[in-house]
Amino acid sequence: MLKEIEIELPEILPNEVLIRNMAISINPVDVRTRAGSAMASFLENQMPLTLGWDVSGVVEKVGSTVTEFKIGDEVFGLINFLGHGKGYAEYVVAPSNHLAFKPTNITHPESASACLAAVTAWQLLHNYAKIGKKTKILVNAASGGVGHYAVQIAKQFGSIVTGTSSLKNREFVLSIGADFHIAHDTESMDGIFDEFDIILDAFVGKSIDDSIRMIKPGGKILSLLPMVTEEQRAAAAQKGALIHYELVSSNEADMQEIAALLACGHLVSHIYKVFPFSEMQAAHIELEKGKTVGKIALSFP
Repeated sequence: MLKEIEIELPEILPNEVLIRNMAISINPVDVRTRAGSAMASFLENQMPLTLGWDVSGVVEKVGSTVTEFKIGDEVFGLINFLGHGKGYAEYVVAPSNHLAFKPTNITHPESASACLAAVTAWQLLHNYAKIGKKTKILVNAASGGVGHYAVQIAKQFGSIVTGTSSLKNREFVLSIGADFHIAHDTESMDGIFDEFDIILDAFVGKSIDDSIRMIKPGGKILSLLPMVTEEQRAAAAQKGALIHYELVSSNEADMQEIAALLACGHLVSHIYKVFPFSEMQAAHIELEKGKTVGKIALSFP
């Protein structure tokens, strides 16, 4: 279903910039949208669909009302989410308020990776959950895209972080700042009750049931997926806990926060693999395996 075609160079509106992409990143939402779920229903009237929302590159043209960027600036951002991002392209149009300056200390694949996944973690943990010093947090899938940013962001606020992953990724999860680790493939969490203030859950089904058992009364379960049942919400409510789900959205202030953390080294993108843009199909297949540690990026010639 993924086809590479030549299209006309896109035009920009007064509030937009044209970016020559140096790197992009892919996320599970890309894979699910390609397969007909996730964002597919929102974008079904915009076929042929150009996927992609994570971009990093060089400004080639600026709209008449844009004052913050100029031609030649290196920028990155989560663009037009929940809309049609059109990031899988050599040139992409972006609203100027969806972008931030790329920090000079990191590569384009690293900045492209720190868009949707990093902003998701930031919006859930900082904007919604208001995490702080000594907040006890469990990050499920802590070695994944959102998870590895969530661990790092939580530590910036002084939270006490437990991360789950497979046993083979234990050292990675601890190396990015987790205080404790649970290997979901060799250790049981059945004996953990009322332990965490915040749980970031990347799974559904039994994982949510486990989160309800482990959340403290009054705590918050932050689900990365919408498939939460009414029974699960009721079970959480019996403990005075909430199950919260929201889609990430493009936001200038949040991109600025992510850029600042990247610039000072307090947030680091772990790149699992960088594919050439021409190997997009292989990149999707790799992500679908569910074994990625950190992020997958693609580079342009």
